[in-house]
Amino acid sequence: MWRKILIVGVFAAFSYGALLAEVEAADDDIALSRITTSVHRDVTTIGTALVIGNGRYRNEPLENAQDDARAMAGKLSALGFDVMHYENLSSSQMRAAVSRFHRHLTEGGTGLFYYSGHGVQLNGHAYLLPLDAKVHAPEPLRSSAIGLYEILEGMAPARARKLNIVVLDSCLNNPFDDPVDMRRVSKRLSDPAVSIDQTLVAYATIPGSPAIDGERNGMFTSRILDAMAFADTDIQALFQHIQTQVSAATGGRQQPHTTSTLTRPISLVGNAPSGRPLLAQKSAPESMSSRTRGVLPKDSAEQYELTFWESIKDSTHASDYEAYLQAYPNGRFAALARARIERIRAAAPKPDAVPDKPPAAKAAPERPRAPPAPKPQPQPEVARPAPAPPPAPKPADTQASDKPPAPAPTTSAGDVRDCPTCPVLVSIRTGAFTMGSAADDLSERPPHRVTINTPFAIGKYEVTVAQWDACVEAGACQRITAPDPRPKESPVRDVSWDDAQAYVKWLTKVSGKPYRLPSEAEWEFAIRGGTSTRYWWGDQMRPGNANCKDCGEPWQRDAPVNAGSYAANPYGLHDMNGSVWEWVSDCWHNSYKGAPTDARAWDEPNCRVRVIRGGSWREGASYMPSSTRFKYDASVRHSQNGFRVARDMP
Repeated sequence: MWRKILIVGVFAAFSYGALLAEVEAADDDIALSRITTSVHRDVTTIGTALVIGNGRYRNEPLENAQDDARAMAGKLSALGFDVMHYENLSSSQMRAAVSRFHRHLTEGGTGLFYYSGHGVQLNGHAYLLPLDAKVHAPEPLRSSAIGLYEILEGMAPARARKLNIVVLDSCLNNPFDDPVDMRRVSKRLSDPAVSIDQTLVAYATIPGSPAIDGERNGMFTSRILDAMAFADTDIQALFQHIQTQVSAATGGRQQPHTTSTLTRPISLVGNAPSGRPLLAQKSAPESMSSRTRGVLPKDSAEQYELTFWESIKDSTHASDYEAYLQAYPNGRFAALARARIERIRAAAPKPDAVPDKPPAAKAAPERPRAPPAPKPQPQPEVARPAPAPPPAPKPADTQASDKPPAPAPTTSAGDVRDCPTCPVLVSIRTGAFTMGSAADDLSERPPHRVTINTPFAIGKYEVTVAQWDACVEAGACQRITAPDPRPKESPVRDVSWDDAQAYVKWLTKVSGKPYRLPSEAEWEFAIRGGTSTRYWWGDQMRPGNANCKDCGEPWQRDAPVNAGSYAANPYGLHDMNGSVWEWVSDCWHNSYKGAPTDARAWDEPNCRVRVIRGGSWREGASYMPSSTRFKYDASVRHSQNGFRVARDMP
């Protein structure tokens, strides 16, 4: 969607220069690189500004935070501020930058602090997150993050022509409370600005609500940058105008607010306001991202909804948006979902038959992370080419007899195919490994030792479209409707856990072997392939090993590539990282506390929320580690969900 870009003559054109290292070890305990913004102007310095943009977080990066900081630094420099501009700071670097800023304020004038990045609240206090913030528990987070009170305390002392402005483009939610508690706590947010004279603090949103990213900048920052054309107007009126603009642009989802102890009308540049009226801007709506600037509670409804939408927002399938609306009929993206459905249906040719609608979705996956574990009993790697899946049999062939056909010869050592239409299996020996990780994702904790006592076999590839169609032709599986033909060798998708159960039941009947979905423990043992690193190939992402958007060729945007297009792991298994999310047998549990220490599935009576593993081609590299896990409603079909089969070995 187009954005209207306002070019204002009052701002001199500036060139964002090279990044210059300014080592000031005499001033600070650490060396800190300051980014300088070059601008040609003849303006007397009106004050000091500290601008920080933190975006390169390991697990939840923010694409726009650095652009926010660069644009803001340029605008402030053009207005006459001495700008201290930094990006992607650690905890110690961020504290050093704040300390340096405080020392410069003694020169007088306006002091302005701007921050773009992740933020949280704990016990009613606001904290800004450096890149190395420890977010797994409240106390480590509090000690590693930068409190708003720390910033304001250094701005409190009296100085000539004093004006303090703090601008925070971040969320301020509590990642350790459930949604009800979060709302209760957010009402008690303590604001240290109320005890400091001549100070204004502008928040991107009310505590507990999202601060949304736009097309290039955060929605809040984008409106501030435009409104700075009126820097000579009253600053409180300026931010009231910005609040109205952001609320309108986001349909009320984001509600900026300010607190102030200003005792007189004053402008952003520290002078009396000119009285020039503010003009409405950005009449054209701006594209919004579902990404927000806070660490959401992992089990919160907000996190599930955001993750659900993120997974379907580029889909061309109406059923994806219908599933979202069934789960969140009044959700934040409901109007957009309905509009997408109408567009897709209007563009589609009239079908001969109306396709089945997916069952109601109840829960979307939560955002994963990673590290890994110790080494199980390895199995020698066997280099072998990826055979093309067999052609689907004629209906008469699959229905003629319930007697299982004789097993086909194995394609290579360790590989098994139980019937012409059966997936190729790889036999896996017994062993032991550490399942899960000590990462920030609580669902992967605690890491625990699991012993695989019984050998099993697991699909060398995910079940393909051709293999699924064989079940459809036999009348045992439902046909998958898709707007475009899907290659027979590509992984089948748009299948629910219930659909996968129908397939393994049919496969058991035609092969005479006890097919099933792998347990979660078997699946993780298999993907690790005898390794204990973050990925089976090591601790760093490497192109050519996973089918994801950050993982190298032959990735394509619209669909997963054919089975076997990426390298096999040490056990000879393909596409466990990325491609499609894979259903496993287990019922979802929020952590591994109380999990079995053997390979059996961790099930519950009448369980409707099941585990999916491995990520999909639409996800980034942060979803690819061996320990990544999600949850999904067992009856929901989703365009990124598929599966591979398993069975016990004699």
